[in-house]
Order: sequence, then structure tokens, then C-alpha cells
Amino acid sequence: MTTHLLFESASGYTLYELLAVDEIGQSLDAVQQSVTSLEKFSKMVKLSAFKPFGSAADALEQVNAISESQLTDELKSFLEMNLPKVKKDSKKKPKVNIGVAEAKLGSLINEQLGYPCVCNSLVGEMMRGLRLHSPRFLKQLEESDMAKAQLGLAHSYSRAKVKFNVNRQDNMIIQAIALLDTLDKDVNTFVMRMREWYSWHFPELVKLVPDATEYARTALLIKDRSDFGEEKRPDMVDILKEDERAEAVYEASRTSMGQDISPIDLINIESFAKRIISLSEYRHELHSYLLQRMHIIAPNLSALIGEIVGARLISHAGSLTNLAKYPASTVQILGAEKALFRALKTRGNTPKYGLIFHSSFIGRAKLRNKGRISRYLANKCSIASRIDCFMDISTSAFGEKLKEQVEERLRFYEDGVAPTKNSAAMHAAMEGLASQGLSHADLEAQEDAEEDADDQGVKSKSKKRKKKGTTEPEATAAADVLTNGAAAADDGGKKKKKKKRAADDGDAPNVTAEVPVLTEKTKKKKPADGAVAEAVNGAVKPAKKKKRKTED
Repeated sequence: MTTHLLFESASGYTLYELLAVDEIGQSLDAVQQSVTSLEKFSKMVKLSAFKPFGSAADALEQVNAISESQLTDELKSFLEMNLPKVKKDSKKKPKVNIGVAEAKLGSLINEQLGYPCVCNSLVGEMMRGLRLHSPRFLKQLEESDMAKAQLGLAHSYSRAKVKFNVNRQDNMIIQAIALLDTLDKDVNTFVMRMREWYSWHFPELVKLVPDATEYARTALLIKDRSDFGEEKRPDMVDILKEDERAEAVYEASRTSMGQDISPIDLINIESFAKRIISLSEYRHELHSYLLQRMHIIAPNLSALIGEIVGARLISHAGSLTNLAKYPASTVQILGAEKALFRALKTRGNTPKYGLIFHSSFIGRAKLRNKGRISRYLANKCSIASRIDCFMDISTSAFGEKLKEQVEERLRFYEDGVAPTKNSAAMHAAMEGLASQGLSHADLEAQEDAEEDADDQGVKSKSKKRKKKGTTEPEATAAADVLTNGAAAADDGGKKKKKKKRAADDGDAPNVTAEVPVLTEKTKKKKPADGAVAEAVNGAVKPAKKKKRKTED
């Protein structure tokens, strides 16, 4: 059996025939020594076939397929053309086996083409020798051409692996929100240090100016309080934006209990205040940049829950695509993983919300309704993230409608006003987009995401109802309620209450009386039905009576 080595390079596919198989199989040390020498290695392998890549794009496509362990048509035709054909149904062993560097690729070649493949340490050493001496075997290619092909393919392969997409720059959102949190901590730490430092000279300023940035600007303006005169009061009014506070700071500087400060210390405090002001200004610019990116990448999620909370959800999930893949139950407790696992470990109450707690909706809800509104809000966030991820058009129409639904649900908990159904809200958003000139085909991605979310909810609810012992009509009714949205669920609850009231009034006596009567009859009539069946089929009891008569 002859062995061929399949070698993939930047220039094309190459087949080498292994000549000294028996000698190589003796020891791995002998192979390692012979690989480094061109004279010895040239006696061990022989060039059998070579197929160059047609272009740089073709080379990138082939290398991507090989890295993902996929057998392309070009590689398949190359092997079939240069190796003897193998019949899959024949019982004869093939005369050729192939040495490959990837075991998964070898299994695919064996399944589809029938060639047995080998992937072991000896083949790896031979591949190392081919990678070292391949330009010497391919005489029609120069070493400079091989180096250029390797460099160009490496750049294109790395660029393709990064998969940079201008339209989906959610990585910028992740980095921006992380830097924003870091800046908030740093600015607060620096201002606290500056207050302690400057309070030795002007301690009353801490209570008069509580804001961090305003305190730094005020300290930079006052400097030495003994030099603070009437000419600086207009600038103080511009910083504090109130005449009364500026007057209070001026009066406090006249009667302050702080100690005097040296010019050297004052220079250091002044430079430190400038750093704090520059950091706060950069923080403001970064915040505006984050708002802008969120309106472009996730407009519906921003319109629903806010830019900062939406950015935190994307950052915690890792990407917008990962957030879109999460179910609503995961989005609800995203960010509260420690509390969840602690509750599972101690068998306590699981958390009701995670990062979405910072939303204004949960803060406005009453204590008894916080869990309910968090579930509803997580459901809407899941729908909004799927729309943003899989919809080609950037629009916030769906997020605004979803926000209106959450507002209506809050009013429903307080006043009992029935909210709008989910299907009606989505159709209204689609009609609004259609009136702006967008086609219906552009909105199919949103419909698919909404249907998937509804189907998942239907399946989970139906399983729970089956466990509780509900009948099929009730399960189908629950599915209809879920597909029509969370608002329809409340309408369904009202209908059930009406049915119960009607049953109490005597409108449906048969329905209420059937279930207990049937269960009691079945329990009581089981022995009677058994006796009737025995009498019809051959009557076991009369036979016993006959035996008793004969005995008597």
C-alpha cells in the first residue's frame, strides 16, 4: 500500500508520494533527524501532483474551508484525478492511503471518497519537512513568490477571521460603556481626594458645592480665598448658575476657619483640579458618543429601556447577537448571577431583576408589581434586541411602540385600564414604516423574530399547564392568549372570572356538576360493572354455586 501526503500551502494543493515507508516506520527519532536534511528528505518523498490556486480569493476560500474541516469540490476533484479510484461497495482494501495534518478532514475524505487517511506523529513530522523544503520541490515557483503568497494569504485570512462589520459595531458600545464606568469611579475618587486636600484651606466649600465638577471648577477659580474678591463673582455665578449660592460662597470665604496655604501646595491643587475638569469633560463627550452609537446600532432597545441600560445589557451579554439569542427569562436576571446561584444554593427566593432594575419602569412600579413589570419588560427587551440584530433597516418605531406597551401595562396595574395587544402594536409600527416608504419585504425579519419569541412562550406555558393537569381546550386557549400578547392574557383572566361568576349564578350547571359526579360514579360503579361483565362472559359465580350444590 502506497502512502501519499496531502500538503496545503499558500500557493495550492500538493500530493507527495512517500517512498521509504518501512524505514520511516521504525523510529520517530530517525524521521526527526532526516527531516532537517534536504538530501535525506528528498529520498523519502517524491512530488506526485500540484494544483495552484486560481486567485487570492480562491486561496482564502480554500484555506477557510480547511480550517473549518470542510472538503471542497476543488480538493475532491484534485484527489480523484491524481489517485486511483476506490469503490465504496467493494470488499477489497484500497491500495492507497493519505496522510493528512487534520484528523477531521481525513475522516471526511474517508467518508466521501473512500480513501483511508492517517494522522499521527510520523505524518506530522513529514508535514514539518514539507513545510520546510516545499519550495525546493516546486521548481516552477520561486521562494520570493512563495513568501509573497504566504504573506498575502495570512493578511486576508486574519482579516476574514476578525469579520469586521461597519454596520454592527457593538464592540464599540462594549468598550465605551466599560470606559464610562471606569471614568465615573476615577472622577469620584479624584474629587474626594481633592475635597480632603482643599478642605484644609476652605472647609466650608464642601457643603456649599456638593457637585464634583462644580467643586473642581470653584476651587480652580478661588485658589487662595484671601484673594477672592468682587471681580470673580460673575465667574462664580456662571459656574454655580445661582446668585444665592455664589453669594454664600463669597461670604464663607470671608469668614472661613481654614488654614493658610502655601503657593507650592496651591499650584499642585490647581493642576489636580484641571485634570479633574478635563476628565469630566471627556466623560461628557464619551457619553454623547455612546448615545449616538446606541441610536445607530440598537435603536429599538435604546427607545425602550434607555441607552445606558441597553449598553450594559449588550456589554454583559458579549454582543448584540448574544443578547438576541437569550430568552426573556435570562434577560430578566442578566447581571444578577451571583444572587441567583446563592438563592439556588441556599434554596431561597431567586432574584426578580438584574441590570433592568436601573430602568425607570421598575422604579415607578409599586413593590408588589416590581416582579411582574420586570418580567414584562424583559420580554419586550428580548423582542427589541432581536429586531435590532436581524433587521436590515435602522428604525426606532418598534421600540417606541414597545415602550408604549410597558407604559400601558403600568397603568393597568394601577388603574385597571386594558393595555393594547402586542399584535396590534406591531401592526401599527409596521404601518407607520410603510407610510414612510419602506416595503413590507424589509419588515419580514421583525415578524420572524416576534413569531419565534411567541412560539417559545407558547411551548413553555403549555408544558406548565400539562404538568398541572389542564385539558387540551384550556392549553389551546392559553396558546391563543399568548400569541395575541401579554395583554390578551389579562383579558382571558377576566373571561375566566366571568365564567366562574356565571357558574355560581346557575348559568352553566352541567359544566360544574359533571366533574365530581363522574369521578364518584366511576369509583362506586367499578365493582358493579365487573359483576355485569362476569355474568355476560360466562358467569364465574354461578359455577361456584353449582359446585356448592354438588357438595351439598
